[in-house]
Amino acid sequence: MNRVEINAEEVPLPVWSPMVNDYILKVLDRLDRDGWDVSVLFCNNAYIRSLNERFRNINEPTDVLSFTLGTNYHDEATGEVRFLPGDIIVSLETLAENAGYFHVSRDEELRRLLIHGILHLDGMDHQTNEGTEPMLKLQEDILTELSGEAIF
Repeated sequence: MNRVEINAEEVPLPVWSPMVNDYILKVLDRLDRDGWDVSVLFCNNAYIRSLNERFRNINEPTDVLSFTLGTNYHDEATGEVRFLPGDIIVSLETLAENAGYFHVSRDEELRRLLIHGILHLDGMDHQTNEGTEPMLKLQEDILTELSGEAIF
């Protein structure tokens, strides 16, 4: 069983955040991952810019950041060994800007960013933003497969 924790920093917690939980669980099922505890944080551009500058030396906002932890821990309450893949940070401001720029709904862009973050936490990476990159191709395949799973 996978678990998702959703929080917000410098923005209100979106009313649709329970749907994010459900969507992430479906993505993890699609990837055949089990025992994961994923953390998602929604924020504004100022907050993600500070993280991007601190950890990547890039002084500008971005849409999504993934911070990989990749460690197991023993859950005392359940006796299970759980996996902490890391954190996904999403700027709601950049998400809205991207949706307009790419002419897609905010819902589709959010689902794309969540998949993107999960794939990074799962150890995948890409060198360019070309659709031929294996990670980005898988991202779009999952997005298409779960196209009926709207968040908002």
